[in-house]
Amino acid sequence: MSLSCVARLLAGIVLFSLLFACGSEAPAPAPGIPEVAVVTLQTEPVTLTRELPGRVSPFLVAEVRPQVGGLVRERLFEEGSRVRAGQALYQLDDASWRADAQSARAALARAQATLRATKLRAARAAELAAKRLISAQDNETAIAELATAQADVGVARADLERREVSLGYARILAPIGGRIGKSSVTQGALVTANQDTALATIQQLDPIYVDLTQSSAELLQLRRELEAGRLDTSESLPVRILLEDGSRYAHDGKLAFTDLSVDPATGSYSLRVEVANPDELLLPGMFVRAELAIGQSSTALLVPQTAIQRDAKGGAWAWLVDDDGKVARRAVQVRRTVGDRWLVETGLNAGDRVIVEGVQKVRADSKVAVVERAAAPAALPQG
Repeated sequence: MSLSCVARLLAGIVLFSLLFACGSEAPAPAPGIPEVAVVTLQTEPVTLTRELPGRVSPFLVAEVRPQVGGLVRERLFEEGSRVRAGQALYQLDDASWRADAQSARAALARAQATLRATKLRAARAAELAAKRLISAQDNETAIAELATAQADVGVARADLERREVSLGYARILAPIGGRIGKSSVTQGALVTANQDTALATIQQLDPIYVDLTQSSAELLQLRRELEAGRLDTSESLPVRILLEDGSRYAHDGKLAFTDLSVDPATGSYSLRVEVANPDELLLPGMFVRAELAIGQSSTALLVPQTAIQRDAKGGAWAWLVDDDGKVARRAVQVRRTVGDRWLVETGLNAGDRVIVEGVQKVRADSKVAVVERAAAPAALPQG
């Protein structure tokens, strides 16, 4: 066989093979059903909190001021130390007040002696008047002199008490117990009664207050949710305190006071939290943050954040899978985050299966293969 015949034969075989291949090409396999992960929603109890800024303030504050004037003879405390109520803090020069008290004591003794003599005269006058040996006028004069002597004793006793009170004021005592600051006067300084400058300041630091501010708009929203029954009151729940470095304070506080008026300049109102402070770690003026419980919900519905999608207008929606494995899109409303989940307001119900993984693989009315995921445990609630 010549080479030309061989070439023609091979060309024919190749052409036949190509025609056979084109005519018998197998169709492409159908794409597989996409696999997605879902979480079945269940209601659960949740405590909602709000983190608020605050300042520490003392539980009690007392400014020590003199009630009588004089020279400071001695300071009886150590600056920065702890003092107890009634403890002596300053001793003023009390020589003049002591002399006044002694003078008043002597005046009282004289008035008492006069009273005793007047009583005797009145008694004799009464006997003589009964025997008609003196006139009725003389008897009445004796009785009036007795009443005057009794009044003089009362005046002298009151004057002595006043002098003794002034003498006691010369020794200045602590009105409350707590931590005392530095003294504004030294030994030998002249002080006057009720002066503007305090001698020292005492602050009670255990327990201690944390003063917070919250927006009045949040208060209105909270009251609406309470009235609607979506939340229960949480006034008895503890308040967590966070220090300036972000660490949690060892002792929780309790809500002690809520102001009844709103500051027109800031649109906020004040809350006061009482906190134990045995180690005096919290100091007046310190900045802290407080996690305040604003309400409780026993039937809260939480959905993972990965299940919520947003459209161009900011609306929220989620992909759901029904019992037949078909996908549907549903609009939802979420209010706030609780840990790594959204708190659902409307749009979802307990028992719904929401897609948390593989949302990019699905479209409406498509069928999917479902892998169940366990719901995440409840995290620390946040406002």
